[in-house]
Amino acid sequence: MAFPKIWCIAALGFLLPFSSAHTDFFTSIGHMTDLINTEKDLVISLKDYIKAEESKLEQIKKWAEKLDKLTDTATKDPEGFLGHPVNAFKLMKRLNTEWGELENLVLKDMSDGFISNMTIQRQFFPNDEDQTGAAKALLRLQDTYNLDTDTLSRGNLPGVKHKSFLTAEDCFELGKIAYTEADYYHTELWMEQALKQLDEGEVSSADKVYILDYLSYAVYQQGDLSKAVMLTKRLLELDPEHQRANGNMKYFEYIMAKEKEANKSSTESEDQAEKETEVKKKDYLPERRKYEMLCRGEGLKMTPRRQKRLFCRYYDGNRNPRYILGPVKQEDEWDKPRIVRFLDIISDEEIETVKELAKPRLSRATVHDPETGKLTTAHYRVSKSAWLSGYESPVVSRINTRIQDLTGLDVSTAEELQVANYGVGGQYEPHFDFARKDEPDAFKELGTGNRIATWLFYMSDVSAGGATVFPEVGASVWPRKGTAVFWYNLFPSGEGDYSTRHAACPVLVGNKWVSNKWLHERGQEFRRPCTLSELE
Repeated sequence: MAFPKIWCIAALGFLLPFSSAHTDFFTSIGHMTDLINTEKDLVISLKDYIKAEESKLEQIKKWAEKLDKLTDTATKDPEGFLGHPVNAFKLMKRLNTEWGELENLVLKDMSDGFISNMTIQRQFFPNDEDQTGAAKALLRLQDTYNLDTDTLSRGNLPGVKHKSFLTAEDCFELGKIAYTEADYYHTELWMEQALKQLDEGEVSSADKVYILDYLSYAVYQQGDLSKAVMLTKRLLELDPEHQRANGNMKYFEYIMAKEKEANKSSTESEDQAEKETEVKKKDYLPERRKYEMLCRGEGLKMTPRRQKRLFCRYYDGNRNPRYILGPVKQEDEWDKPRIVRFLDIISDEEIETVKELAKPRLSRATVHDPETGKLTTAHYRVSKSAWLSGYESPVVSRINTRIQDLTGLDVSTAEELQVANYGVGGQYEPHFDFARKDEPDAFKELGTGNRIATWLFYMSDVSAGGATVFPEVGASVWPRKGTAVFWYNLFPSGEGDYSTRHAACPVLVGNKWVSNKWLHERGQEFRRPCTLSELE
């Protein structure tokens, strides 16, 4: 079976060489903002170059207009014109000197400043991995939030401040990236969107022949032979000599004739249904469905009886001297596992300080590899993070003390404050914060035992998406700037609470900043005594 060749993903490949300065831009909105300033600087440089070129062309234009008049006069009576000695001298001078100067002006490169700036800046440009990562993020958002291609292409997303849209060429690029991943489902969706926009009259450099070439093959790969034939016929109407399409058409006709002859259509339908069922079982596990539903604000709801057990209160940290006269606002988010939210618990000034400290250190977020016990980057966590110690800033130290006062747990054995910024479609798929029994060495190097509890600050509001969800129990906790949520990962017995499995939903619109503190078992022996009952 012939299939379309794979073109280079990067439309501006000559500007995007590999560089050691590359830092996975797509995984952090915070780092992507630097690219805005870089592009602005390049635009200023480009405009300076344009002004210089326009000035050069203006000089050439004046020279041409002057010579046009002069030569018109001279050619009408060449001998009479040259009979004037001054004209003869000036002709010699023009051809010997001035035309040479004009040649130098025409050939002069006015782009030195722009090219020099571009050379310096290009080492910090995103590369193919970033473009592919951003494209995959759009596809992930499309699936998670049930967005059709037209809605996404037109930019009709909730809470957007700066509306943008995808051109037919953009849709074509998304389809190609899906194609390189053998993701024929999304290839079909985005190639059809590109075709639709072209059929509606959009002026674009995207070619219908190329689009139909990809589209027909993607459709064929998904088992819809009749549609593949229809699309290939449309391609051949545009380009009757298309070699691959003619070869595909013959192959399709051969397959169809073979099926008809053997009368296997019913069997094929059954086989196809089985394949589709297998794909659904593999790609759409129950947890995945629950996770995506919770991200959309759907899914399980707490019964009214359970809801009545949730309260808002003023909390003094169990008579902590710092909060007796000024208790904090606390509200219950969920009962089992118990998740509480603290309101107005971190100020805007503290948030900005933490962000400024973290930004220079942001790097691709890592996770514990259960096999090696070491930290590694993972495709299911799209964000960048940094670690802040209490000794390096009084603000961080004050935050650590606040966590200790309000949880009653010792933070001296806790991990450093982790600050995370999520990128395009940034997410962290369902996971546990604590180490399970099959991961005995996960925190061995720390020597502080398992992660007993999690404290999570929300340092920004998110226009759409970005919830923290608990698929096992159906809880959705939405980001609210200045608040924090807290839950225990372990029962008092030290056994892991598997209902705390949680995830960070993809950010649909906005910029998500969070910081978290993982508190460990050591040092909590008298603060949270052990119990004999495993699940108490």
